[in-house]
Amino acid sequence: MRKIAVVTGTRAEYGILKSVLKAIKTSPKLDLALIATGMHLSEEFGRTVEEIENDGFKIDAKVKILHEEDTRAAMAKSVGKCIIEMTDVLNRINPDFLVLLGDRAEMLAGAVAACYSGIPIAHIHGGEVSGSVDDSVRHAITKLAHIHFPATRGSTERIIKMGEDPSRVFIVGAPSLDTILNEKLSKKTELAKKYCLDLSKPLLLVLQHPVVTEADQAAAQIKETLDAIVELGQQTIVIYPNADAGGRRMINIIKKYEKNSFIKSFKSIPYADFLGLMSIASVMVGNSSSGIIEAPSFHLPVVNIGSRQTGRERSTNVIDVGYNREEIVNAVKKALHDRKFRAKVKKCKNPYGDGKASQRIVKVLSKIEITPKLLQKKITY
Repeated sequence: MRKIAVVTGTRAEYGILKSVLKAIKTSPKLDLALIATGMHLSEEFGRTVEEIENDGFKIDAKVKILHEEDTRAAMAKSVGKCIIEMTDVLNRINPDFLVLLGDRAEMLAGAVAACYSGIPIAHIHGGEVSGSVDDSVRHAITKLAHIHFPATRGSTERIIKMGEDPSRVFIVGAPSLDTILNEKLSKKTELAKKYCLDLSKPLLLVLQHPVVTEADQAAAQIKETLDAIVELGQQTIVIYPNADAGGRRMINIIKKYEKNSFIKSFKSIPYADFLGLMSIASVMVGNSSSGIIEAPSFHLPVVNIGSRQTGRERSTNVIDVGYNREEIVNAVKKALHDRKFRAKVKKCKNPYGDGKASQRIVKVLSKIEITPKLLQKKITY
């Protein structure tokens, strides 16, 4: 059996990877080794490693890397620490492949550690375009990776334009859609009881992360969003941001708005509940990639704020606005009441796949030959 190591560092990332983890775990040809790091191990951000364990996955290694400082320099130090710790873990586990997702700092550290350790890397969701430092990190992982699992045709073409061998690129779709399209989500009545919701009224779901290149403005940016939420006065669920630079400053602002009776905030929400909430929400507000990738499958209107998702392929359910209270208020009102827009959202199609990504990923990981040619990459131009 081939041993497949998978790294996860955040609650959102785990949710996306969950279908892939299940497929690896149940494959007769593959052996799963799961590495948890980053926010998963932090009480401050909900210690979501417990959610992974409650889902029945064994954690083979835990890599603590978060710094207490809420700065870009602290993020850089975390990457360095993660490379050191991840190298030791990979040396112990000795996997046949390391699977990495997207553009997080933990993934970059894992890619560096695996590359120098001679472990082939499989990269999911490469070739995409967005804002902040995420683009640079994502493309760096692409150049370190040995095989690629992009979600869309556009991402596939960008990876090949970066000089990657087309024979190493396998378009699979977005793994998160596997869960949405093939598994039962949390029931509306259960969610209403658990989160004290009135299903007869609109629900706003707010998830806004710091933009690393705008870390010093993160507090002011979330304040504009929350001021808009207060003006709208609708029942709202706010989920804490991730641990990137500026995240803690955003959390301090969120805490000041918790006194409003219609606002409920949470450090983290289990992925099944999160998808369930997306299925019953009236509008999603913020800058999470889930508003771009998952929301179209629920025909959920999204008010996308700021630069974090700039350039990412999207459906017709998204309204883009700046960090401005008035713009946000007007966009949410449009999403709630504009019949023409809502009719368009009801017909929107998800460009990120068909719910079979994990099957395709496992098939490639099981069959691809691990040879010196695979490990020794060459640029194609």
